[in-house]
Amino acid sequence: MIVYPKNLGIGLFLLFCLFVKNIKAQPNLDSLWTVWQDETRDDSIQLAALREFIWTGYLQRNIDSAQYFIELQHTFAEKNNQHWGIADALLNRGIIYLFKGDPKIALTYFEEGLEMSIAHTSVPTQLEALVNIGVAHASLGEPNKAISTNEQGLEIARKYGILSSQVKFLINNGIQYNDLGDYPKALDYYFQALKIEEQQNLPERINLYINIGNIYHSQGDVHKALEYFNNALKLAEKNNNLVAMGIVDANLGVLHLEMGDTTQAINLFTISKEVSEKLGNKNGMANGHLNIGWIYQSQGNYSKALYHYTQELKLSEEIGNQSMISNAYLHIGHLYKDKGNHTKAVDFCQKGFEIASSIGALSYARNACECLYFSYKRHGNSAKALEYFEHMMTLQDSMFNESNTKKLTQMEMRYEFDKQVAATQAEQEKKDAVASQELKRQTLVRNGFMGGFGLVLLFAGVFFVQRNKIGKEKQRSDALLLNILPEKVAEELKVKGHSEAQLIDHATVLFTDFKGFTSLSEKMTPSELVKDLHECFSLFDKICARHGVEKIKTIGDAYMAAGGLPSPNTTHALDVVNAAFEIAEIIEKGKVKKIEKGLPYFEIRIGVHTGPVVAGIVGVKKFQYDIWGDTVNTASRMESSGEAGKVNISETTFELVKDNFTCIHRGKVQAKGKGEVNMYFVEGRS
Repeated sequence: MIVYPKNLGIGLFLLFCLFVKNIKAQPNLDSLWTVWQDETRDDSIQLAALREFIWTGYLQRNIDSAQYFIELQHTFAEKNNQHWGIADALLNRGIIYLFKGDPKIALTYFEEGLEMSIAHTSVPTQLEALVNIGVAHASLGEPNKAISTNEQGLEIARKYGILSSQVKFLINNGIQYNDLGDYPKALDYYFQALKIEEQQNLPERINLYINIGNIYHSQGDVHKALEYFNNALKLAEKNNNLVAMGIVDANLGVLHLEMGDTTQAINLFTISKEVSEKLGNKNGMANGHLNIGWIYQSQGNYSKALYHYTQELKLSEEIGNQSMISNAYLHIGHLYKDKGNHTKAVDFCQKGFEIASSIGALSYARNACECLYFSYKRHGNSAKALEYFEHMMTLQDSMFNESNTKKLTQMEMRYEFDKQVAATQAEQEKKDAVASQELKRQTLVRNGFMGGFGLVLLFAGVFFVQRNKIGKEKQRSDALLLNILPEKVAEELKVKGHSEAQLIDHATVLFTDFKGFTSLSEKMTPSELVKDLHECFSLFDKICARHGVEKIKTIGDAYMAAGGLPSPNTTHALDVVNAAFEIAEIIEKGKVKKIEKGLPYFEIRIGVHTGPVVAGIVGVKKFQYDIWGDTVNTASRMESSGEAGKVNISETTFELVKDNFTCIHRGKVQAKGKGEVNMYFVEGRS
């Protein structure tokens, strides 16, 4: 097994590139230099111009020139007693050493800059210092120190409401937890940051898309990984961020190689490596050697692969990043394992295991155990092989267990739900503001014609009549509420005034759609079309109610329902498939009758899928009970990938109903946005 970093080196480097200003509109360097040399300007303005000149012109392109200008910055700041400028120059010096691959020296400058910023109460510089210190600890393979530093910075950023800094600390902690193998916690930090960045429409979310994609990649969800990587690439191209584009290309190269597209993978890796070499960034260069070595190893060219892995190890040791060093040892160890040289394989994998264990890098430790298990087994040392196999399984269970998978799903769906709620509430607030103004206007008009005494008499006259009406109106409103919402949700709404969103671990979703509805509508009058739709949907409502399935909504000629919510149960898959089969039968009977009369008729496609969903109410007026999540999307794909008159179900649903229904396996069918998916047609009840 080839071992490669999912996002540690790449993620840290990209974050480092993104928190500078290279992805924003860059001011003209000549103009900045003119401002810097203009002695008639305020000292602070001159210093700020020089700082911007350093960042945009040299810090990421020409390290030697950047050092010269940083010395100018430091001297000028000291001469004019500009303490924030001194602190900033110290941080810039540290960044130079970080780029050079010497995080230990970088850390000393960052800590000195932090002390200076604290002493002179420069909060923005203090936050930048903490960001840099966290990155330095991460580069040294010290995740716990990095996390502690980031939490310290996050607390300060939240205290002062500085969103941009909050994002940096959240992302950095997400990277650290990812490296420690705690994927749910990593995803939690990433989604917190993404929520802020999407609300602010910040281009820095490129890094988040990459790191979220890497988590899904590590969990084997290639389609989700591709989705987030492509989001990152689009945003990088939009902002002409060449650095980010190179790093996204590296991640996409890994996916393409896994999918067997070696040519495209090589192209992507080459582009990424060239960017790192131009920047002189050792992290990126090390990852470039890793990726190219991986391709050569997959092709059986061990000598070339070993050369690139050796270069990766050399660069990692120059940087001093313990995680990268551990990973490089593992690459070489796995290569020797594949070659059949188990003595050398044990040697290198043992070194990788010891470093990974010392820094708590679970994913690398697990991969080292796999290498040691196979090597000792081939070597004939059964006792050692068993020892490392058991250790490997223990680590694997802690990283890829059902609880982690469930938490990842919860994070993703909570993020999507919160985003939709925020959008709906914002729209409702606009409507409420307009309504409030209109109400005030009407109140003023009404009060102009109505005296206080007359109002009291009127109230006395109608009080007794109104009291009797209240009971009837309450019954009517309750009935209307139950017609819109599930009973459990309606009761919660009446008691609390709101309803909490609910994660349903296992629900079964049904989608129906009428084939050729658009062409059919051209053959019928609007009233005839609506009448037929009403009759069909009314029948669907009755069928769903009979089988304990909750109707969710209709969208045009589509009908959506779900079983197992709002109160979870164990029969939801059977309930929904029974309802789906009955719906298909009723539409088929209606089709026969229409044909006999020479009338246009409906044909229906039905799709069913089972999985987790988030259920709840969005909005405060004209609210609707709805469900979200990838399960809903997959159920929709089951419908669109089906055939008229058929109930098309996913493999997940099939496993739950196969003892009760006769099903025909269709094989893997291409579904939009999902790739090839196993599907089954329900033929009848067993």
